[in-house]
Amino acid sequence: MLYNLLYPFADEFALFNLFKYLTFRTGGAVMTALLIGFVIGPKVIRWLKKKQGEGQPLREIGPDHAHKHGTPTMGGLMILISAGVSTLLWADLTNLYVWMVLGVFIGFGMIGFADDFKKLTKRSHLGVSGKVRLLLESGIALVAFLTILWGTDWGQATGLAVPFLKDYLLPLGFFFIPFAVLVMVGASNSVNLTDGLDGLAIVPVMVAAACFGLIAYLVGNFKFAEYLQIHYVPGTGELAVFCGAILGGGMGFLWYNAPPAAVFMGDTGSLSLGAALGAIAVATKHELVLAIIGGLFVLETLSVVIQVTSFKLTGKRVFAMAPLHHHFEKKGWSEPTIVIRFWIIAVILALVGLSTLKLR
Repeated sequence: MLYNLLYPFADEFALFNLFKYLTFRTGGAVMTALLIGFVIGPKVIRWLKKKQGEGQPLREIGPDHAHKHGTPTMGGLMILISAGVSTLLWADLTNLYVWMVLGVFIGFGMIGFADDFKKLTKRSHLGVSGKVRLLLESGIALVAFLTILWGTDWGQATGLAVPFLKDYLLPLGFFFIPFAVLVMVGASNSVNLTDGLDGLAIVPVMVAAACFGLIAYLVGNFKFAEYLQIHYVPGTGELAVFCGAILGGGMGFLWYNAPPAAVFMGDTGSLSLGAALGAIAVATKHELVLAIIGGLFVLETLSVVIQVTSFKLTGKRVFAMAPLHHHFEKKGWSEPTIVIRFWIIAVILALVGLSTLKLR
């Protein structure tokens, strides 16, 4: 909004020329989202406590989390508000990609909100049915990809970029459509599975958002894209502003989610954040790189798939409990140890993912 309102007057007021620069507006988005998170955090937490009473239902099986009884959930509302408002304030609102990612972010957030709300009212872990949730998520993801397709060349939009290979797109044609939907829905639910301990999911999300902020900036800049031999996608640079807003909103949320958490993210936050990362990956043609940068989320998801498959086929469990972080809890690791070590893994994988930009 500020870009659209103030930059046209840059000739009269030299200071407004700053709004031309993505780096300036991305930094503004980070600080604005962080400030909003700090300001609304206590109010949102008090409101959630008042409305939820006993807080998020705790699982009867698994590690002992009795000390977390009464902690409210749906804290993802803080991120939705802070990141959403910050993006609207600092991004170019004529940019198609900005509205596409915001639509995915808010749409999946609404699904998560409905899921959390049902769990709270029923005092159960059974929220919105899996089939209904998957149908809604797939519908939003499909609309998002059609939006991308509208603003991009068919060959580029439906081609799969392969890390470490320069100037090459694997032509998938119509098969890319379900693949793009899978990336967004899969990323959303992978982050959701990771969100099980205080601070565990939000830091890897912030790391991934920072990485994709850089990727969006480079992909959307013809000179940088040409130098790095990555696929240039006009307009995607503006997504760096959204990534900055996620980074700032995530830091604001982490202030209250750090152990011992005053609020949980809930599906409201995890589904929306994961889906937004997936949408950005599809828009910037870095779908496979997301699997590297977000490798921690992939590992958590694979642990669930392996556990379920093994039990159905052999009647035996591979892990003490799934997702993976609960396995280590069962093995006696303390919660802070698991969280910090998983953060380290997330940073390492992010660096590996970023290396694909140059190693081609």
